[in-house]
Amino acid sequence: MRPEDLALQLERMKERYGEIETRLSDPRIYADPFQCRTLTRERGRLSEFFRLFKEWSDALRESADNREMLQTEQDEGLRRMIENELAVLALRVENAEKAVTRMLLPPDPNDGRSIIVELRPAAGGEEAALFTAQMLRVYTRYAERRGWKFELLDLSESGLGGVKEAVFSLSGDDVFSRMKFESGVHRVQRVPVTEASGRIHTSTITVSVLPEAEEMDDIALPPEDLEISTFRSSGPGGQNVNRTDSAVRIVHKPSGITVASQQERSQIRNREIALRILKSKLLEIRQREEARKQADSKRSQVGTGDRSERIRTYNFPQNRVTDHRYGISAHDMPSLLEGNLDLILDPILEEEGRNALKSALEREMA
Repeated sequence: MRPEDLALQLERMKERYGEIETRLSDPRIYADPFQCRTLTRERGRLSEFFRLFKEWSDALRESADNREMLQTEQDEGLRRMIENELAVLALRVENAEKAVTRMLLPPDPNDGRSIIVELRPAAGGEEAALFTAQMLRVYTRYAERRGWKFELLDLSESGLGGVKEAVFSLSGDDVFSRMKFESGVHRVQRVPVTEASGRIHTSTITVSVLPEAEEMDDIALPPEDLEISTFRSSGPGGQNVNRTDSAVRIVHKPSGITVASQQERSQIRNREIALRILKSKLLEIRQREEARKQADSKRSQVGTGDRSERIRTYNFPQNRVTDHRYGISAHDMPSLLEGNLDLILDPILEEEGRNALKSALEREMA
């Protein structure tokens, strides 16, 4: 990262921070809760960037001071101390620079939203269902690591411990800004437990990440547009679930979208969950249409988010996870499967930050 490039971006961010402070100091802004919340969130993000930038600058200054001392110091004991300090500072500089680069990513309009995630097996039969179950566990553990709230909305299990479909919501800091990179086709290459000959199989699952609709989105659902039916749940929950028509299926006639929920014992609760999922799907469609209408909109490296786009491969024999959009690999499968998704997401965010800075400078030069 060239200092002059960063200085230009930093100046822009300071100007934006001043604009936000001015707008938030106007009492009239509080008549619009959405604008107030959006600006407050952006101010917090910029404040965090300035904190990280100061940390990085301090580490760079200390490193320069120590290198200057090393050039003149004659005492061997003191030289070793300075060299050890330089090694520690080098790690601080590296980590702080990565954090600053990640923060250069322009905020997405959905960054402050909760999300709904859908997992489904694609190709590979029961092996794909088993990997779907494993990825559900990965995301559950990742949510715990990040301090996010996890809510299971719907779950349909297969006969051998796999998952035919899982739908859950996540809420918390940076939920969308991180999890949006999970949307697409995930491919797994490994020897299935059920494979006696030890051959490596390839199977796939789909992950869909939807920003959750909120009241301010005004997603209208007139009763005449909905076809609501109930059915008997086949999921876990005991006799009450299996013997009553507590599950709910909703068809949105204009779009043809069908959603269902059978996780809860209460029909009313399942209806609420199904409507949440439906609204989020309709919000995604609206946002995609709006993006297409923008003449200057460009497809980002994160891709279309389409479920047909293969984004990642989990190669168990080689202990390697590769993200194909960025050519980034991590070689610690056990840690990642315990929920340490930052092994792959942190490098992606750093690359996105570099790309964002490059794009901003190119627009400035145009």
